[in-house]
Amino acid sequence: MYKEFFSAVAISITLIAFYPYIRDIMRGSVKPHVFSWVTWAGTTFIVFLAQLDEKGGAGAWAIGVSATITGFIAVLAFIRASDVSITGADWLFFIGAMASLPLWYFTADPLWAVVLLTAVDVLGFGPTVRKAYRFPFEEQLTFFALFTARNLIVILALERYKVTTVLFPAVIAAACSMLMVLISYRRRVLGTEAGR
Repeated sequence: MYKEFFSAVAISITLIAFYPYIRDIMRGSVKPHVFSWVTWAGTTFIVFLAQLDEKGGAGAWAIGVSATITGFIAVLAFIRASDVSITGADWLFFIGAMASLPLWYFTADPLWAVVLLTAVDVLGFGPTVRKAYRFPFEEQLTFFALFTARNLIVILALERYKVTTVLFPAVIAAACSMLMVLISYRRRVLGTEAGR
C-alpha cells in the first residue's frame, strides 16, 4: 500500500515539476536543448519498460509518466527552436547516446539495458550542461530540485530493489543535483561579474 502512495507522490512531483517548466518554455524564458530532451525521452521510456519487466511495479509508474511528458518537451523544444546553438560537442553527445540504444537489443537483458540507458541519459545532460554553463538563467533550479526529490521517492516506491530498478533513478537524482550546483555557481559568478 505504501508503495502506491510513494508512486502517487512521485507522479505528483513529476507533474508539479513539469508544469512551470512547460509554461516557461511557452513564455520563452526557458530554452531547453532539443538534443538533451530527445535523448531523455527515449531512454526514460525504455528504462520504464525495463523496470516493468523486472517487476519494479508502482515505482516504475512515475518513470513512465515522465517519459511521456519528456517526449512532449522534446517536441516543444524542436517546434519552438528553443536552443538552436548546436555545437560539435552536442553532436558527439547525441550520436554517442543514440548509438548506445541498439546495444540493449543485442544484450536482451534488462540489467544491461538499464546500465546502458542510464549512461545514455547521463550523456544527454551534456548539451544542457554546456548551455547551462553559458546561460544559467535559462534553466530552472526548482525543476531540477523537484526531479532530484522525485527520483529519490521513486526508489522508495519500487516494489523490487535490484540494480535494474534502482540504478536509473539514483543516477538521475545525482545528475540533477550536480546540474543544480553548476547553475547556482554560474548564476553567482555571472551576477558578481555583472555587479562589478
